[in-house]
Amino acid sequence: MTKPATAVPPHLALPVVELVAADGARCTIAQQGAHVLSWTPAGGAERLFLSQKAEYAAGVAIRGGIPVIFPQFAGEGPMPKHGFARTAQWKFERIEQAEDGAGIAHFSLTHEQATHALWPHHYAATLTVRVGGERLAVTLGVRNTGPKSFSFTAALHTYLRVSDIALVQVMGLDGLSYRDTADGGALKTAGLGPVEISGEVDRIYLNAPSPLVLREQGGDLHVHSEGFADAVVWNPGAVKGAALADLDAGGYARFLCIESAAIGKPVKLAAGARWTGTQTLVAR
Repeated sequence: MTKPATAVPPHLALPVVELVAADGARCTIAQQGAHVLSWTPAGGAERLFLSQKAEYAAGVAIRGGIPVIFPQFAGEGPMPKHGFARTAQWKFERIEQAEDGAGIAHFSLTHEQATHALWPHHYAATLTVRVGGERLAVTLGVRNTGPKSFSFTAALHTYLRVSDIALVQVMGLDGLSYRDTADGGALKTAGLGPVEISGEVDRIYLNAPSPLVLREQGGDLHVHSEGFADAVVWNPGAVKGAALADLDAGGYARFLCIESAAIGKPVKLAAGARWTGTQTLVAR
């Protein structure tokens, strides 16, 4: 069903879809950006972070939830940061219920709805959101509908709610090569053991395994990836967090972004070819 979501201030509300599974698990998705704003597992508490100062206006990126990054991650290309998909008006296609009771929502975006002069390719993108039990699965699909090949980078820029960023650990990144964007893009090697967050962290872990595990006071959360080779771990820290106009005071301490991503090796699609990437969050 569709109705205004309580996560969005009524006077600023964008059109949203509320997706509810048979067991009570639910999520809310803004049609702009096909942007997941909220996710509550069955019998659980909210697991995504959404800034209290997030803006809900046409063409404006929303701070929190799961922004869809396509066809460019950050500054990895000629377009403005993170491309155009996260602020585009996606088409809401339909809701269905799976045999296991999960709720599934489908969205689509084509070059006729959103493109950019610096990326003038023909494409058809889809976003599928599936919620049920302790799981939230988000699948991004891209098909090349034009006569020439093209390349892109992409990510699901997931803001995970935490009780205190200083107590968070991320498991599964041992010994990986990563690009440290906070240190000018220097290529480094992760040490052994959990990653802890102290100050600004902005890292692209290359060829990351699945799953990664976020360990914190609210309970473990497993991040599974299919089709996405890389993982981004990001938190702006106190100083840069305070400079973000759409982030509430001290908000940096209440989230960590763990993003399934395709960055190190851009996805190349021949004419008619299709790619899909899925991120599945499992609350423990």
